[in-house]
Parts: sequence; C-alpha cells; structure tokens
Amino acid sequence: MIDLKDQIDLSKLPRHVAVIMDGNGRWAAQQGKERVFGHQNGVTSVRETAEAAAELGIEYLTLYAFSTENWNRPADEVEALMSLLVTTIHNEMDTLTKNNIRLNAIGDLNSLKPKTLAELQSAIDQTKHHSRMVMTLALSYSSRWEITHAMQCIARKVKNGEIAVENIDNQTISNHLATAGMPDPELLIRTSGEYRISNYLLWQIAYAELHFTTTLWPDFRRQNFYEALIDFQHRERRFGKTSQQIKTELSKT
Repeated sequence: MIDLKDQIDLSKLPRHVAVIMDGNGRWAAQQGKERVFGHQNGVTSVRETAEAAAELGIEYLTLYAFSTENWNRPADEVEALMSLLVTTIHNEMDTLTKNNIRLNAIGDLNSLKPKTLAELQSAIDQTKHHSRMVMTLALSYSSRWEITHAMQCIARKVKNGEIAVENIDNQTISNHLATAGMPDPELLIRTSGEYRISNYLLWQIAYAELHFTTTLWPDFRRQNFYEALIDFQHRERRFGKTSQQIKTELSKT
C-alpha cells in the first residue's frame, strides 16, 4: 500500500483543519447494532486523526462532536453520548499527553451536565501547557448560536460605550466568536457522503476548502486524513482574486 503521507508537502499544510464527524449511526446500522455502537467506534477515528495531524505539524484541529440540534435526539442516545464523552476524555488523557496536544472546547458548555463539564474542564486544565497542537471539541455548538451570542456581547459593549457602532468590522465579530484567537480553518472535512455544512463554523469557513468523503466516520483513518490534505494541496486558493493574479504573486515570492 502506498503511504500517502509521503505525498504531503509539509511546507503547505493548513494551520487549522475542521472536521464534521458524520456517519456513526449508519455505520452501526450496517453492523446490526444500536447507534451508540457507532459513536463508541468513532473514538478510534478521533485518536488516529488527532495523532496524524499532530505528527504532521498541523496547529489546530477542531472536531464537531455534538451540535445544539443534537439535543433533540432520543434521550437515551443523548445520555449515552454524554456518558461516552466523559469516559473517552478520561481514557484518552495518555494520548493527549504523549502527543503534547492541548484540549479545548467551544459551544454552549453550560448546557452540559455538571459531571460532563467537570471532566471536560479537568482535561482542559491538565493539558493547558501542551504546545504541539490544539484539539478543539465543538460541543453543544452551532454557528447560529455562536453568532447570536457574539452579537449579544457586541451589543452590550456598544450599550456600555465600550465599542462605537462605526468601529464594528469583521475583526470585531471574529474577536467575539468562540474561536477567537484561532486562525480560520483552511480545510473542512466532512465524512459519510453528506454534502452539508450543518451549522458549523459558518463565519470561519468563508474561504475554507471543502473536502467530502463517503467514508463513514468510524472507518476514517490516517490514510483518509492524508487524502484530504493532498486534495487540499492540489487546490488553487484565490480569495476572490483571479488565477492569473495568484500565479503572478507566487512568481514574485
């Protein structure tokens, strides 16, 4: 088997990769199992992806773990997911430490159960000095929640005289999002063959390259991650400019 890792140009890595981890339920159904079985097996994919990203030198990896809309799923599945999250965070501390990965989380975290939030915060605290890569879990997260929350914060500051309306710009909004301080993702990966963004990092992915794969998340491994990176490196990123402008700029560097 060809190792796709050797085809990756380490000088052209995206600083930030975001992932929509989709297909756990369908994978479990193919095995004749309950949906939670797919979520359990998806943990291996998280570990492989995180280790592969850290080894290559990617600085930020953000994983869509649980959306605000996921609270509407059957109560037993939500309960199982929260229990699995606690167990996984506890069990994966050695992986985070071995790979020098700092754990982070974004979303409406106060909506999590106290035990879940406490386990999450403990892991964040234990890894806060790790410096190889930041792995962010988007939990109880949605872009509409995030942008609404940011607008509320900005509005309060305007009301209090901390920000003038005419000074509000793109950077002001970025600074009030949950991802403040992170670079925007250059690459967004979605598994399972669905072609939706699903309310994920909508502001931040304005110029991200999108990579869709039919692989279900529990089957996603390092080679799949490498494929996405190679695909990304074959794209021409123009940011509204023409192809000729980009080529001219590159010839001057």
